[in-house]
Amino acid sequence: MKTSKAQLFLLHFAGGNVYSFRYLTPLLKGFDVIPVELPGRGKRMASPLLHDFGLAVEDTYQQISTMRNGAPFIIFGHSLGAYLALAVTQRLEKQHQPPAFLFTSGNAGPGIRETDDWHLLENDDFIEKLTALGGIPEEFLADKDLMSYYLPILRADFELAEKNTIDPFVTNVPIYAMMGNQEENAGKITNWQRFTNAPFYHSLFEGGHFFIHDHPEKIAGIISAYCNDLTSAAT
Repeated sequence: MKTSKAQLFLLHFAGGNVYSFRYLTPLLKGFDVIPVELPGRGKRMASPLLHDFGLAVEDTYQQISTMRNGAPFIIFGHSLGAYLALAVTQRLEKQHQPPAFLFTSGNAGPGIRETDDWHLLENDDFIEKLTALGGIPEEFLADKDLMSYYLPILRADFELAEKNTIDPFVTNVPIYAMMGNQEENAGKITNWQRFTNAPFYHSLFEGGHFFIHDHPEKIAGIISAYCNDLTSAAT
């Protein structure tokens, strides 16, 4: 008999892909880390982008369901990924197959507007908003070819986030919410508590929306501290 590591599914932010958490993955040695990727980018470039939040939830749910191996599992999502993480957790809870823990990052949760129809902005205005938000390397912003490739992805993902349709269903899964203390709605982080009957925790980190890039050790430490006993006996 052997012990299987708990699975940790990582859901990326708008414009992200399967490589978006490379800085964090090496610090999570106690887990089987599995990045999940929406279609239309990275390894799924040949698939069409999604513009409907429900379809994105279904896509994410199917990926996680397919990759489950029987071990306990955890879901972590940043920004758009946090909305998807909650929606998928709700669905799994209704099917009596919930994750052991949910970690949300980079927004204050459903019902609190983070951006206002950015996906409809003209290119220059959209890029200006993205620049202020951070997270996009300067070399990308300066390269017209790169930006022409990424802008449709970013627009589609912002549309998903801005039109998210989250069920009011309250789960029994513990939630740990994280945000940067410079984010506009950082003071409303406890909004996430509305979606769980289980223990709720939260932390504010120094930084803006992409604080995750500045605090990988702390984030990995939190995940490990709350989930390091999740093991499954497997033959």
